[in-house]
Amino acid sequence: MVVIKTRLNQVVRSLLRPSSRTDGLSDRTFCDALASQKINLQNAVDRPSMERVNSKIKAHRQIAPSGSLISPALQALTTAALMLPGVMPAQAADDEVTIQYGHYEEAKRDIYGPVSSNVTTPDFDGIENKKQKFRSQFAPITVDSIHAQAKTTLKDRWRFTANYTEDTWSGATPVATAPSGFGGNQTFVTDANYKHNDAEIGQTLSGASPQLNTLDTAFNAQFKPVLIRREGSDPFTFEDIVVTEIDKQLTHTMTMASPETRKQGDFSLGYEWDEAAVNVGGGISIESDYESRFVNWGGQLDFNNKLTTLNFSQSYTNSTVKAYLDHDSLIYFSTTGYELNGRKANGYVENTGGPVVPQSEGALVNKILHGQREDIGTNFSLTQVMSKSALLEAGAGYTYSSGFLENPYKVTYAFFVDPNSFDDDRGIFSDVATSAFTEQRPNQRNQVNLNLRYVQYVEPLDAAMNLKYNYFIDDWGINAHTFEGKWVQPLPWGVTVTPTIRYYSQSSADFYHPFLVSKNRGVGSVTSEENYRTLVNDYPHFSSDHRLSAFGALSGGVIVSKQFARGLSLEMGFEYYTHQGDLRLGGGGEADFADFSAYSANAALKVDLATLGRGLAYGNDSSHHHHHHHHGPQQPAGLMFGHMLEKAGDWMIGYNYMYSRQAGNLLKGTRTIADSEVILNNTANNPNCAGTKCFVAPSDMTMHMHMFMLMYAPTDWMNVMLMPTFMDMSMNMRSLEGASNPENTGTCPSTTSGTDTDKLVGAACLHTNHEHQTGGIGDTNISAQFKLYGDQINHLHLTLGVSAPTGDIGIKLRPNHGYELGFIHYGMQLGSGTWDFTPSMTYTGHYDNWGWGAQVQGIKRLESQNESGYALGDMFQTTAWGSYQILEWLGGTVRGIYTSQGALQNEYNDHHVPVGTMDEPANHGGRYWDVGLGLTATIPRGDLAGNAVSVEWIQPVQDDVNGIQIEREGALAAKWSYMF
Repeated sequence: MVVIKTRLNQVVRSLLRPSSRTDGLSDRTFCDALASQKINLQNAVDRPSMERVNSKIKAHRQIAPSGSLISPALQALTTAALMLPGVMPAQAADDEVTIQYGHYEEAKRDIYGPVSSNVTTPDFDGIENKKQKFRSQFAPITVDSIHAQAKTTLKDRWRFTANYTEDTWSGATPVATAPSGFGGNQTFVTDANYKHNDAEIGQTLSGASPQLNTLDTAFNAQFKPVLIRREGSDPFTFEDIVVTEIDKQLTHTMTMASPETRKQGDFSLGYEWDEAAVNVGGGISIESDYESRFVNWGGQLDFNNKLTTLNFSQSYTNSTVKAYLDHDSLIYFSTTGYELNGRKANGYVENTGGPVVPQSEGALVNKILHGQREDIGTNFSLTQVMSKSALLEAGAGYTYSSGFLENPYKVTYAFFVDPNSFDDDRGIFSDVATSAFTEQRPNQRNQVNLNLRYVQYVEPLDAAMNLKYNYFIDDWGINAHTFEGKWVQPLPWGVTVTPTIRYYSQSSADFYHPFLVSKNRGVGSVTSEENYRTLVNDYPHFSSDHRLSAFGALSGGVIVSKQFARGLSLEMGFEYYTHQGDLRLGGGGEADFADFSAYSANAALKVDLATLGRGLAYGNDSSHHHHHHHHGPQQPAGLMFGHMLEKAGDWMIGYNYMYSRQAGNLLKGTRTIADSEVILNNTANNPNCAGTKCFVAPSDMTMHMHMFMLMYAPTDWMNVMLMPTFMDMSMNMRSLEGASNPENTGTCPSTTSGTDTDKLVGAACLHTNHEHQTGGIGDTNISAQFKLYGDQINHLHLTLGVSAPTGDIGIKLRPNHGYELGFIHYGMQLGSGTWDFTPSMTYTGHYDNWGWGAQVQGIKRLESQNESGYALGDMFQTTAWGSYQILEWLGGTVRGIYTSQGALQNEYNDHHVPVGTMDEPANHGGRYWDVGLGLTATIPRGDLAGNAVSVEWIQPVQDDVNGIQIEREGALAAKWSYMF
């Protein structure tokens, strides 16, 4: 009988449903009949999982006189379900909530470039006219992500699953590849004006910046790149060139990306029969330059006495690309291919301006690369129970992709070598033109996946082995093999350790080239249409993306899970990954310039709500059970530290979401002001903009905060609480009307004329022409609550806590126009950066269906400045509310709120370029009056009793801001909590 993990509830209910058995067959006889199947994997999982199965059975029938809930045969059957693999996640029938955090980080990549004599870095001493290896100064790619999943049983056979994922990434990524000696990574030093200058003799390098259109190129008679040296004095001529050696070393040209956030939500709805199941689902994924919408459906069918299961699924995805290419990058590469494409779905270019720099400003115009793609996938798999301790699964899948399949930010170098310009004396061609084009992939792709999985229970070690092989092939020329192994080892105390290892190998795509060489004369212009037309005659498709090269990858890690009592489990994992050309199966992989390594770590909290609820429902202390499911009088969703557990041993978990938005008019104190007042006497010492000229102001600011809460009551009078947060924020800016610059026709100073200071400010100002985003872990609050008074009506408690500075307060803008721009705006950092004291006192009361309460709370900064040089202002807030129980399960709240927030103290202690009102420390904080309206829904009884969901809209009544700020539009708070 096939029992897979994703169908545990279905199987248990099916086995216990009399209608699914032969007439007159009793529970005991039925379980004994199951034993004859000899499916015995009961030791493949830990004992708490067995208790989890028992609690599920308990909900369907009474305890047997012997006290045993389930016979060994049925126990073996259902326990096996927790181990064996499934292919329909939507059918997971548990009422379960999972919250997971993950972090991914790549190591810094080694890059190469030419270095002049006597130039030194911490990594090496300069050697005259030789290429050198050095570390990129850019931070590596990092990704922080959160994932939340909720599964629930709508009815006996209906299952619903909802997922939400959010990740923020930033860091340096390869944009192109070239011979190292050509200067694709131009070594530089940063001068006193934060400008990137070419390194000179005796200077210490600051790093290397991308240089895509002015490479120092040379090719020999075999059209191989060579290193050259110029002897003489500037200006150099062709006669000064001396060839040194063939340049066999390639290197990535790296470029930095500002933080970006992706958000995805999806759902699945499934229905189960005794021997079949179907599900449908869909979702959307949104980021600033990419939006994807998808739907899927699938099902499974059991036959052969449920020894065999057929699984199938289909999916359709429609995606829209809207990649912003700012003017700072457009001088380095060409989008000619898309400009000649018309407005086709597989890629076209639109010239556009921005809120700060309009399109009319010619060379400063941005471009948007548009595209659409579709993906259609079909998958089948067959699962077969081979014996009492083994399972085999085989599957096949096909995916068809069409439309815009390129990465809009990848570029390929093209070198046009005039075959008639060979110089016999020096052995090189004298006429070489360089261009860089956005990659051009085929607009169709057919992909096939074949996989095989084998699961074996190893009885002597009380463990399970999971082996998997996958073969991938497509019509781009890529063939890939994946070998994966897992060992699931249960240990005492409900601990399971799962070491994993994975090996991957692929061949390169047919059109992959690190760089292109055309044996035709070219034009020395990066945007040359003639060069492009010449190139595509030889290379209709091309990409230098190293992910399309031939390589191998090896990863290994470990997952440790701990099953706690009553359906609560914690899982933590770590994995190390290395990508190397030498690891390719059979050899022949890409050179070591593309090698890199990374690690990932994650932690997940899983709560089986049904198990917890049933454990309470069938416990011996019925009054204690009733207490667990009573949340007390209704409280607003946006209220923090408002609830306290009342009995020792109680737990509560929860999730709080807060959304706030500022948009509209600029305020000074309580009154609306015009831009003209901001820029009045707009000299170099304008106090409205950190002592510099004002050029821009925020047009809107948005904040999303996700807070996870874990509370425990060690005694009846004290609770302890842990609340980590995950933040993401965005800001759009606009030019201040009338803030024109005398040296330029637009708002921002010129980046090509004027003083170095003007150019620096101009680069920072131009950077505001697109949305700024940040995201990641915020600060973490650790608190203790103390009960001061309590009777049948009134309750008073004190909360004392500290906020740990786990949020990043060192986020910087990427370099622009050859200038370091330093720290991002204050309000975009992810935390306070200081240890903070967070006290509060809360009073609540209730009578009949009415409730009321009041709270005062504050934040006191325990440090005068953080590592970046500033400190947020102290905060004081007071609120009072009333509530009414409308129905047994529904209540409403209304409240008033007053908040006072101090201005920033001190300022950044390192490079920061103020360009607008948001960069002035005094333009933060204020006094705010709000009203809040909310609803709270609770589940009073049943397996899911103890769950509560509440929402609240907080409407600003009056703003009295410090300095000059944008007005608030409102905030939305949502909360889920569960007591057990």
